[in-house]
Amino acid sequence: YHTFSFGEYHDPRNMSFRALRVMNEDRVAPGGGFPTHGHRDMEIVTLVLSGALEHRDSLGNGEVLRPGELQRMSAGTGIRHSEFNPSPTEPVHLYQIWLMPERVGLAPSYEQRAFPAAEKHNRLRLVASPDAADGSLTIQQDARIYQTTLDAGTDVTHALGSRHAWLQVLRGRVTVNGESLTTGDGAAVSEELGVTVRAEEESEVLLFDMA
Repeated sequence: YHTFSFGEYHDPRNMSFRALRVMNEDRVAPGGGFPTHGHRDMEIVTLVLSGALEHRDSLGNGEVLRPGELQRMSAGTGIRHSEFNPSPTEPVHLYQIWLMPERVGLAPSYEQRAFPAAEKHNRLRLVASPDAADGSLTIQQDARIYQTTLDAGTDVTHALGSRHAWLQVLRGRVTVNGESLTTGDGAAVSEELGVTVRAEEESEVLLFDMA
């Protein structure tokens, strides 16, 4: 599923939101995946919801990404990589997210990090930022990504001021400033002082805070 135009899917009304360029929800069959291909000048964040994803790239990295972990790859001046489902029996369900970098021509780089479930439970856990705050992944853009898992009936609030937000519901059903969203839905938030996410059932959400 593509939130914004991607590949053969083109929607001129939905090309991007602020620095957020790609929000793809993918399901990969056992043994399937994406053969080696190249990217330039893009910040790529990958999150696995279930199953496992094997990553290899031209920097020599070879890792398996599992639920609870996030991966960040700065394509910069150019990087080639592949992703495959290493399981012969279990599908993998993942999100791949692209953000435009603060400038072109950066050196390619890669990192992967696990974030304990307790740190995301009923609170917003910073998982990516431009300054690696609180042990988050480093992205080369004025953007911060938060992740939370919410029990039914709980809520979290994030102040925005003059900034903008994108909410992506990974699973569950929530209200965002009173608007109802369910699994796979996203919402752009502008001209609001803050954003409040309330879980109508057990839910998991990504929040992007952007200039």
